[in-house]
Amino acid sequence: MKISDYNFAGKKAIVRVDFNVPLQDGKITDDTRIKGALPTLKLILEKGGALIIMSHMGKPKGKVKAELSLSQIVDAVSKALGTPVQFCDDCQKADAQAAALKPGEVLMLENLRFYAEEEGKPVGIDKEDPAYEEAKKAMKESQKAFAKKLASYADCWVMDAFGTAHRKHASTAVIADYFDADNKMLGLLMEKEVAAVDNVLSNIKRPFVAIMGGSKVSSKIGIIENLLGKVDKLILCGGMTYTFSKAHGGNIGKSIVELDKLDVALNVEKMAKENGVELVLPVDCVTGDDFSNDANQTIVPVTDIPDDVEGMDAGPKSRELFAKAIEGAKTILWNGPAGVFEFDNFCAGSRAIGEAVAKATAEGAFSLIGGGDSVACVNKFGLADKVSYISTGGGALLEAIEGKTLPGVAAVLGK
Repeated sequence: MKISDYNFAGKKAIVRVDFNVPLQDGKITDDTRIKGALPTLKLILEKGGALIIMSHMGKPKGKVKAELSLSQIVDAVSKALGTPVQFCDDCQKADAQAAALKPGEVLMLENLRFYAEEEGKPVGIDKEDPAYEEAKKAMKESQKAFAKKLASYADCWVMDAFGTAHRKHASTAVIADYFDADNKMLGLLMEKEVAAVDNVLSNIKRPFVAIMGGSKVSSKIGIIENLLGKVDKLILCGGMTYTFSKAHGGNIGKSIVELDKLDVALNVEKMAKENGVELVLPVDCVTGDDFSNDANQTIVPVTDIPDDVEGMDAGPKSRELFAKAIEGAKTILWNGPAGVFEFDNFCAGSRAIGEAVAKATAEGAFSLIGGGDSVACVNKFGLADKVSYISTGGGALLEAIEGKTLPGVAAVLGK
């Protein structure tokens, strides 16, 4: 069922959104994900439906944590929707509030992950424990009951949380079992996200340049290896690149490093060569003597960082290399910053990438930006309207581009 064809009049819709927005002192610092869900939420209200909004925030791992309560964003969501949003402080005890909802009214449930059943993983037991498998089975049954309860609040389920579509959680996939095909659907945001991924995978125009940043090689290795079979150029930046420097015997000072992944870094370089992919790594960096915006800066080669400082941003020569590699691209994927972009004094590398991507887009490239930090980058630098598509998903986007089936999509479309 397509959401545009569904008759919401007089019905209650439970919508899985991704309102895992960044907060500072209880205030939202980037509302991209809320804005992304608005078309779906407003459509349901305009068609005469009542809304039950559900989301997670952070990683409470089955425990109630006040700093991760969705109550902090109720006012912002009310303002964005232009209508009051009620709040239920326990997502499993919303029967009365859900039943009382009238067309045009909105209820938001508390953080789903305050219950371990949402993620469906046993808590407090090690995977090596002989009892783990039994605990896992029991949790799966509990997860079904959790999902069934959520489903009981509504007449239909809308999956609009692309950021968690790669997880087989109660609210993102298991809940689908309690709605027939005519009463479950992708939201407008999910439809756009799926189309954007298809555009990159099935309509690649070359040169195809991918930019992967972030702090750890380990968190990106799957997508890096997959991309090496698809892209013409791969730019690696951010904290992960100090592992590459270390693998070649470089001195990286106090920079972040994964010492157990040095062989992985060397293998990435080997695979790039075998696949004929131009691998672009930084050659210099901006260091800081403290992890703060006001840290004293120096510019040094990435293989010769003094012991008392750490690399915090790409240096000027690296920025030139990145921009040159992006120039002339026809398909661009960017996931992950080039440094500690949150600090204004260490955001030049990420800005250089963003501006180069924007320039290539203006010259005809299709640019797909994905992941919370990359999205925050383009917003910070005022480039959001100068790229082709901004994805709300990080891990989900990467897994989709890896060619993996996303449970949150398969639960609706059956593929």
